[in-house]
Amino acid sequence: MRLVKPTINLKTAYLEMLASWKKTTEKMVPFSLKYDTEDFEKFIAKNNNLEINPEKGFVCHTTFWLLNEDNEIVGTSNIRHALNDQLLLEGGHIGYGISPTHRRKGYATQILKLSLEAAKKIGIQRALLTCDKNNIGSKKVILKNGGIFRKEQLINGNPSLSFWINIK
Repeated sequence: MRLVKPTINLKTAYLEMLASWKKTTEKMVPFSLKYDTEDFEKFIAKNNNLEINPEKGFVCHTTFWLLNEDNEIVGTSNIRHALNDQLLLEGGHIGYGISPTHRRKGYATQILKLSLEAAKKIGIQRALLTCDKNNIGSKKVILKNGGIFRKEQLINGNPSLSFWINIK
């Protein structure tokens, strides 16, 4: 398994993963999954540009795709290079998601592990992660990757948990 930055070469694989996800009624996380892919070259350029030139109200961030052994895109992660006030409450440094068709195979644990390694290369030494309190799977993944409970809080009326992970 490996993380790769978005590339035009994986257009078919990405669109297949995205279509599979959209067939469900599940929330798509991270937010970068919601970017318009109509013009795929523009979509790739936008993802790459956001590493150095964030949109208003955002911080610089890097998106990765998780490829399995068959070169299928099974998930995606988004690493925020810094935290603003909003990310301190919700979102943290890393958001990740695994396509519903590829869950319960250990991919979430792997994408977070690899994303923490990528975050370290960006210069992040301690990563903040958040999840909905009722998302038991995400909580387990964060704990498996060294998550240390920070606090519980209400976000838009929903209980949310946050964790710090010291990156080695």
